[in-house]
Amino acid sequence: MKMTIVAMGLALAIATPCLGRADVVEKTVMNGDAQVGYSLRGEGPLIVVIASTGRSAAEFAPMADQLVKRGFRVALPEPRGIGQSTGQMEGVSFHDFGDDFAAVIEQEGGEAIVAGHAYGQWIAKTVATDHPQMVSGLALIAGGAKSWPSELSDAITMINDPASTPEQRMQGLTLAFFTDEDTAKPWLEGWHQDVTVSQRAARKLTSREEYWAGGTAPILDLQAGSDPFRPKSSRLEVQEEFGDRVTVTVIDGASHALPAAKPVETADALADWADALLGR
Repeated sequence: MKMTIVAMGLALAIATPCLGRADVVEKTVMNGDAQVGYSLRGEGPLIVVIASTGRSAAEFAPMADQLVKRGFRVALPEPRGIGQSTGQMEGVSFHDFGDDFAAVIEQEGGEAIVAGHAYGQWIAKTVATDHPQMVSGLALIAGGAKSWPSELSDAITMINDPASTPEQRMQGLTLAFFTDEDTAKPWLEGWHQDVTVSQRAARKLTSREEYWAGGTAPILDLQAGSDPFRPKSSRLEVQEEFGDRVTVTVIDGASHALPAAKPVETADALADWADALLGR
């Protein structure tokens, strides 16, 4: 039993170097009528990171920069409705979203480790199920348990509501996503309500059996130690279901917004697992 506790179609390419950070190239690719915008940085094996409900992948930049330091190339694709990502947002399923991100992998060489944060874990599983030849590994970052209290979902709805006050949003953030207000402040903004509505509707249109297993790829179940969506009682839930495919790692001192609160620790845990997986 593996378990680790960690304390604490090509359209355009524009190089945008940032001082002290990995050089970033902005690119697009087509999936049918949908356009997927994504940033790319680094050299080495490809890691594709999928964002959580209603959030932009751009906020993974600190984690991506650390992965670059560890010798990886990182793609941060945006979901439909954010940045350069466009396409139908009604009447679509996880499979449509998964195909968007598979198009990124195909354009970047055809194989990747796919990591999904929170809601993004389901889309990552869908990519691995529908395109198994493209996915060498599957990382579930702060993925929720099979079930969680309804007030956590209600908090996401409230935070996304433009009518909610900053005080209400902060209350929701500290309930569901962060362990303290200072770390939570950047997430008072950056929510895309239309994207959240689309993503939730897609979940209802997708049977869990269609994506849940995530194909046969090796899995990193990367948990936050104080995540209300993933209580201690569910620590080994994924491993008990999928056996030796699964490595469990827990990062203490963070809640559901693990990559935002602990970007370096999250990147290092992902890189350690990926290095072992790839024999580096």
